[in-house]
Amino acid sequence: MKKDIHPDYHEITIQMTDGSEFKTRSTYGAAGDTMRLEIDPKTHPAWTGEHRLVDSGGQVAKFNKRFGSFGLK
Repeated sequence: MKKDIHPDYHEITIQMTDGSEFKTRSTYGAAGDTMRLEIDPKTHPAWTGEHRLVDSGGQVAKFNKRFGSFGLK
């Protein structure tokens, strides 16, 4: 291997959304840094099976108003 072309591989702490932590090795940040996750398998709908409908700016209400009368069966 060539010298000085590979990133530093060191131990960091991963902090989940519920506050639990574990240590792993990564090239992220510097040795001893903490990576705080905003989405993880404990909260993301892809893993939990809970699907939440997020209505940003009334888009869902606008859609229902426009197309609600079609009555999907």
